[in-house]
Amino acid sequence: MALDLTRQHATVRGMFPIRDHNPSGRTPYVTYTLMLANIAIFLSYWGLFRDPRAINAFFFDWALIPALISEGQGFAGLGTSMFLHGGWMHLAGNMLFLYIFGDNVEDELGHLTYLGFYLGCGVIAALAQYVTQPFSPVPTVGASGAIAGVMGGYLLMFPRARVDILVILIIFFRILPVPAWVVLAIWFGLQVFGELGAPGDGSGVAYWAHLGGFLAGLVLILPAWLRRGGPAFWHRTRGHPPHPEVRYTDTTRIPKVGRKR
Repeated sequence: MALDLTRQHATVRGMFPIRDHNPSGRTPYVTYTLMLANIAIFLSYWGLFRDPRAINAFFFDWALIPALISEGQGFAGLGTSMFLHGGWMHLAGNMLFLYIFGDNVEDELGHLTYLGFYLGCGVIAALAQYVTQPFSPVPTVGASGAIAGVMGGYLLMFPRARVDILVILIIFFRILPVPAWVVLAIWFGLQVFGELGAPGDGSGVAYWAHLGGFLAGLVLILPAWLRRGGPAFWHRTRGHPPHPEVRYTDTTRIPKVGRKR
């Protein structure tokens, strides 16, 4: 059984982000390539899910298994695990977050630096999971740790960029624009309380990988933030993107679906 690294990415108690108002100044080639790589790799072993023994053997070879590392094996999983996913929803949730936040961080760092930033956050996230559960035999898979790092970097650079969230309350749907720091602070808080409420492997979510990746993103993007002036950069931009934001015409309501007869 593989830990799901993205359950808290996709939804936050009936709401989840669908886009931001922060356009990038260049084509985010690395973000698109990472998305394609994750999708292609998932499709390459998707058929194994029909055979529990086959998928478990695959994850044993390529996922992060803390107990194996404690035995001096499986070190490759620190890197390969961030390109594996445990199902379609796991993959879709991660790719949504990478699509929303990745392009702007890539725009700020440049293509190659952003690639190193992403991979570094992913490895640090995996190490955080290992250090906190060094004897766990449960395979850990998912890009969530690396993407949490992207979210941490986004928070430092654009804390007040507007992010549209889709709010679902039973049969009512609304899109609300809120500051990025609100969305990311709620997400971070859920990781903390999730780990406190269900420590260890019981929850099926690798909260420490999320938290480790997020904090790694905050630290690794510090040089770029300081080069722009640090607090002076925030003072100039007031936490908003330093360029005009995108304006959408459908920011308040989702069209209603007709009733079936």
